[in-house]
Amino acid sequence: MHYFPIGTATALGHFRRFLVGAVVLAVLAIGAGSAFAAGGSTVVKVGPSNLGRILVDAHGKTLYIWAHDKTSKSSCNGACAAYWPPLLSKGRPQAIAGANPKLLGTSKRSDGRMQVTYAGHPLYYFVEDTKAGQTSGEGLTDFGGRWDPVSATGKPQR
Repeated sequence: MHYFPIGTATALGHFRRFLVGAVVLAVLAIGAGSAFAAGGSTVVKVGPSNLGRILVDAHGKTLYIWAHDKTSKSSCNGACAAYWPPLLSKGRPQAIAGANPKLLGTSKRSDGRMQVTYAGHPLYYFVEDTKAGQTSGEGLTDFGGRWDPVSATGKPQR
């Protein structure tokens, strides 16, 4: 049996929160850079997953839509955007490899950055998807709405 001195459990709790925060920030930084092609524009394409062919970024990371978004303007901010980072673009996004360029667009977020949309839905990553093709966020109902990967038609892929 292990006994911790008074205050150690609290310190461990603070350390765990710090560690989770650091991991989230690292993933956000990687995710923000991973969507850009050599030309500097954001790329959306169709790639493989365990759910079938879905929308992914330039590196094959899964893109999600959120049922709570009722328009092309994102309603996922703050803590929501920390776990579900938006797919951002500094210019016109590029549709390749099966993605429909007519369905691709952008919408201004509340912080002024441009978020990529597809078929009128803002696109997001899930912070726990760390490799191409992972769909760990599929079916989750975090922050009040269902999250699903996106099919090439712009519908949820379940």
